[in-house]
Amino acid sequence: MKKATKLIVLILPFFFGGFGYALGQTNFYEGKTIRIIVGLSAGGGYDVYARTIARHMGKHIPGNPSLVVENMTGAGSIIAANHLFKIAKGDGLTIGHYLGGIALQQLLGKPGIEFDALKFKYIGVPAQDNFIIGVHKSTGITDVNSWIASKQIVKFGGVGAGSGSDDIPKVLAATINLPAQVVSGYKGTADTRLAFNTGEVQATSNSWESTKSTWRNELESGTLKVVLLATLKGHPELPNTPVSYNMAKTDEARKLMATVLRANSPTVRPFVAPPATPNDRLQILRKAFMDTMKDPEFLAETKKARLDIEPSDGDELEQNIREMFKLEPALVNKLKDILK
Repeated sequence: MKKATKLIVLILPFFFGGFGYALGQTNFYEGKTIRIIVGLSAGGGYDVYARTIARHMGKHIPGNPSLVVENMTGAGSIIAANHLFKIAKGDGLTIGHYLGGIALQQLLGKPGIEFDALKFKYIGVPAQDNFIIGVHKSTGITDVNSWIASKQIVKFGGVGAGSGSDDIPKVLAATINLPAQVVSGYKGTADTRLAFNTGEVQATSNSWESTKSTWRNELESGTLKVVLLATLKGHPELPNTPVSYNMAKTDEARKLMATVLRANSPTVRPFVAPPATPNDRLQILRKAFMDTMKDPEFLAETKKARLDIEPSDGDELEQNIREMFKLEPALVNKLKDILK
């Protein structure tokens, strides 16, 4: 009897300790507000994904906190990433959403980057982007091969190095001789769309997933003509559109293109937390994020908004980032010249 009593005494602290831990996490988020800092302007694809997630994720977090979206634009979302790394509190109440390609820019030594992508706490991505190259109907371009043959230089709207809007046209120009000129500095894809419609630029490099939703009018009116998939393989919704990777003629061109395309696909839409975020709260956010990706109400809203959902969890996202930093020095130096 004494042994049984002693065993109960030993077990109870662990039992109630675990109960207290779970209760503590519920109490922590109860009545709180989580900020999602989006590094690009309101109305663009990143903003739309973040706001849609914010409307549903709270119900999957113990304590049901509110989620709000704040836009912190500038330098192709580097300002937002720097803020998340250096200033934002790592208390589980701040999430960042920025251009995933800027992690590659860190590897390439871009000035102004004050974050270390290997130290962020990764929550997940909602979609795997498939970039397209689209041109304005006023250019008269109807297919990519005749465009390349004509050497007709077309201006693209860009938001900054590290963005697929900038890096992809540049690497395509270097690898398949696409006659592209990037006009960078726009605050987001909503701004590049406005520039496209006013004639400041005549082309866009944007994800098909975002284009279907936020460039719907341009697609339906025929103002935007999709002439190339900037991808490693085809897409079932664009079966007759050429694939850029298949157009590369050399092994070096394929490696260079593949590196940039990967940086703008599985890692392009990261949701991350500051480095100091406690692991227990990170796990709560990771689980809530992936539960949101399966939420019927969330999926119904994304379908209506034409937002594709192809999620990866935080572990897979983190692994993809780490793989990016294993590039051999020769390739890194080559990309520095191309993407500068």
